Amino acid sequence: MISIDPKSIDTVKLQGYLQSAVGPRPIAFASTIGKNGVPNLSPFSFFNVFSSNPPILVFSPARRVRDNSVKHTLINAEANAEVVINVVNYDMVQQTSLASTEYAEGIDEFIKSGFTPIPSEVVKPYRVKESPVQFECKVIQIIPLGKEGGAGNLILCEVVRMHINEAILNENGVIDQYKIDLVSRMGANWYSRSNQGLFEVPKPLTNLGVGVDAIPDFVKNSPVFDGNDLGMLGNIEVLPTKEEVSIFVNQNFAVKAVLSSDDLEKQHLEAKKYLLENDVLSAWKVLLAKKIISK
Repeated sequence: MISIDPKSIDTVKLQGYLQSAVGPRPIAFASTIGKNGVPNLSPFSFFNVFSSNPPILVFSPARRVRDNSVKHTLINAEANAEVVINVVNYDMVQQTSLASTEYAEGIDEFIKSGFTPIPSEVVKPYRVKESPVQFECKVIQIIPLGKEGGAGNLILCEVVRMHINEAILNENGVIDQYKIDLVSRMGANWYSRSNQGLFEVPKPLTNLGVGVDAIPDFVKNSPVFDGNDLGMLGNIEVLPTKEEVSIFVNQNFAVKAVLSSDDLEKQHLEAKKYLLENDVLSAWKVLLAKKIISK
């Protein structure tokens, strides 16, 4: 067994050990309002429930290791003392990952990630409609744990209203753990699905993904694609060029055969095959091919 003095290794490596060893960690998908009135949405895996009377949730937006900057969620919580914590289930995990991309201040992550904002009843921040349980909270205290990169900031929140989707309740009105289908964070790219086990979600791009708002309506409105598919498609930095699409089609006889048909659903199902293999770029090439080739 190796023994490590935390002060003897760099923060990135230490953080990797901590996040890989302490898990699974539930995810607080925090919705806040910026000083400019623009909604902000970001997930945090330093999160848990700490009291039921009063109902207290605590999550921690850490200072960024690379440059010691703080996150918009912390700034908004300090300014407005309100937050909505939405729980994350498997059906929304890819879009949640996309929302963790560090878009500039003033960019609405609801729009970029494709989630639906709905008004809260007690606080100003919006709820995420797709989340099976939403907690409207008042911030009662913020405790900074340090001043260097990697230092957490404990945000203590009192739940003032909660919303539960009836679809996740059993016949006794209790939350069914299979129906809620929660996901949690492990180390690196790994997540845990509460009723099935481990799965991987590639980390969001260092640069910005195009976002769900950049996906054409004929794709977003297709019954073939779910929220996770849209999240994957939105988490790509640049769409393939016309030349790249043409080369891909010419080298792929199966795709060419599908495109020869006017059946849009078949084309979407072909793109979905690539998404299931985590090949997002090829999925985009299939989706764009018909439009490009017909020109």
